[in-house]
Amino acid sequence: MTSPEFADTVIIEAAINGGTPKSRNATVPRTPAEIAEDGLRCLEVGAAIVHNHNDEPVVGDAPEHDPAPYLEAWNVILAERPDALLYPTMPSGGPHTTFERRYSHIPALAEAGVLRIGLVDPGSVNVGGRGPDGRAADIEATYLNTFRDARKMFDTCHRYNLGPSISIFEPGFLRVALAEHEAGTLPPGSLVKFYFGSERTLSGLPPTPAGLEAYLDMLSGTGLPWSVAVRAGDVVECGMAELAISRGGHVRIGLEDYAGPGEPSNLDLMQGLLEVIERTGKRPATPDEAATMLGIPSR
Repeated sequence: MTSPEFADTVIIEAAINGGTPKSRNATVPRTPAEIAEDGLRCLEVGAAIVHNHNDEPVVGDAPEHDPAPYLEAWNVILAERPDALLYPTMPSGGPHTTFERRYSHIPALAEAGVLRIGLVDPGSVNVGGRGPDGRAADIEATYLNTFRDARKMFDTCHRYNLGPSISIFEPGFLRVALAEHEAGTLPPGSLVKFYFGSERTLSGLPPTPAGLEAYLDMLSGTGLPWSVAVRAGDVVECGMAELAISRGGHVRIGLEDYAGPGEPSNLDLMQGLLEVIERTGKRPATPDEAATMLGIPSR
């Protein structure tokens, strides 16, 4: 539950690239230098959290992710903004890897002193949308995380004093997080993130008032902070950002998720969200305020 002191603040997460290639949007940052520059710009205008990928795939045959590109970008960001809250992605599970390998960059980044937010994806989800015939695409692309994996993610966050970024791609993901909460084992600093699916995807609840209400009903009584994003969509244009803010939630925005018209930059998307926040009489939280609001442990 948000303290009255922060009732007028909104935590903005800038998800600045994901798997979006420059062929789709020339402004997307892909190199460590571009990621550092873009991340700093987003922090300057109001982001509290910056999330980025590198060029290693999430779904595919990558057994692990190299921490070096994260360190290269994040050391630049933290030299200018030591308050910045940063976190990475991770590759899918499967027969090509082990949990320890694919999550190995999380302890490495924590031990390097650059990480305060941990990544927890407590479930599996099919990735993709419709094929040319209108049916589910004829592909095999699943982001795999078992219950055992989820336990290990939460345990690692405890071990390294990381506040978990908890991805909710489907309602079952939230049930796993709530089981941790009910067991008294949910690490401090947790932020529950509802990832709605646009019409382009065939996963996730739709970004509608009913979809949000379903999640909030599940979350009721826990006091856990939450945010929204719209995968392969536009969280501002569809109205989900304003709806979430009006209900006391926070917002993720950026070129990882955006699939609207044109080639806006992350700053362009941020500006649209800032206008919504101002219109609702609120303001963006600073990284330090976000850390306090969420209870994220100090680095």
